Amino acid sequence: MPVRIKITLLFTMIVFLLLSLLCTSVYYFSYSNRVENVKSRLLNRALTTASLLNQSETFDEALINKIDASTAMSMNNKTVQAYNYFDVKIYTYADNPGDTIHLDTTILDEARKRKLVFFAIDQKEALAWCDVDNQSGIVIVAAAYDEEGRKYLERLQLILLFSFTGGIFIAIASGYFFSRGLLLPIRKITDEVNIISAKNLTHRIKSGHANDEWNNLTATLNELLNRLEESFEIQRRFISNASHELSTPLTSISSQLEIALQRERGAGEYRKVMLSVYQDVRHLSKLTQTLLEFAKASGTPGGIEIDLVRVDEVLMLLPAEMKKINKSWLVQLDFDQLPEQEEQLLVFGNAILLFAAIKNIVSNACKYSDDHLARVKLFVRLKQIIIVIADEGKGIDEAEIQNIFQPFYRADNSRSITGFGLGLSLASRFIKLHKGEISVQSVLNKGTAFTITLPVAADSAAV
Repeated sequence: MPVRIKITLLFTMIVFLLLSLLCTSVYYFSYSNRVENVKSRLLNRALTTASLLNQSETFDEALINKIDASTAMSMNNKTVQAYNYFDVKIYTYADNPGDTIHLDTTILDEARKRKLVFFAIDQKEALAWCDVDNQSGIVIVAAAYDEEGRKYLERLQLILLFSFTGGIFIAIASGYFFSRGLLLPIRKITDEVNIISAKNLTHRIKSGHANDEWNNLTATLNELLNRLEESFEIQRRFISNASHELSTPLTSISSQLEIALQRERGAGEYRKVMLSVYQDVRHLSKLTQTLLEFAKASGTPGGIEIDLVRVDEVLMLLPAEMKKINKSWLVQLDFDQLPEQEEQLLVFGNAILLFAAIKNIVSNACKYSDDHLARVKLFVRLKQIIIVIADEGKGIDEAEIQNIFQPFYRADNSRSITGFGLGLSLASRFIKLHKGEISVQSVLNKGTAFTITLPVAADSAAV
């Protein structure tokens, strides 16, 4: 069902309930007011008749009949009857001769107990009244047909019915047009979103100046488009750079093999070509492995095995690992400020990925510094584990710091050194998978310091 119809039906239902409540209340209070008015008139007639009957020495039955007949009353077919203590009718008056009320004695008994009883009989409203303070026990019964009041209720019913029906039709029409205006911004947003594609991510949805939900939705969608455009741009650069990096060794291998096969050569020449090809293949293998690690880092942590990891134990693997890569590379560990509680050194994460992230940063520190020394400091502050990796190398220009975590990006002063430009990008992604943060401070020709912040396991949820 379209949302426009749903809004119209909901609006109509609300109006239906409100009109129902209003019409019911109006009719109920009008009906109650009519009944109270009838009770008041009948009680006045009963009191008047009772007063005259109690003065029998002055008024006889015929005189009282004349008084009842001459008394103005807006109700028709009036009947007044009086009963003594023995339930014998001692007085009667009727607008229409022969009109009488046939009562059950239980009503008379009830009137003597309660003083006043209101009831309906023969389409008339009737009232039985007894003066309980008087020992005579006389019960006066007054009845009449409230033609004017009933006609008033019939007219009121008709008015309320037309008003209710008209109100429902107006609610349906106004709800339909109201929902159209309400959903018009959604339609405009939908039309503009349909224009956007992977080839046209620069287009943005026009937003108004009103601070309402539609403007907030437009702003949210535009922010989403900004993130999508950025992601597509990163993906495009990644594919372009990856293709370039893969094609370089492949082209070198192809060229060398092609040249080697152009004529017969000696064993030494073939060996030299094979060694060169072997180096290119190793380079290609390493690049492929790095790209696989990058793809793994781009995924979600749902498929990664999570466990408690002790950070100082991970860092202690670094010196031996750097020696494997290059015997001249050194790692200096500083654990002087470690807490006494071992739990403060635990994080939720994956030891292999965490080690790979830190290793990439440490290897860069060793690679780009003249003394090939990386200083690693570990301490805990405010329920956060902080790792600082510093070197005294080339440093990074301030304008380039914001780009160093992009895939394949390499600073200008490091292009002469072999590398793919993926190490820091991998490190950043692995650290984020552990709910951590990484920041950089660097001064050209003086050195660089990377700061990694990880939440202590006791105060964080599993990643």
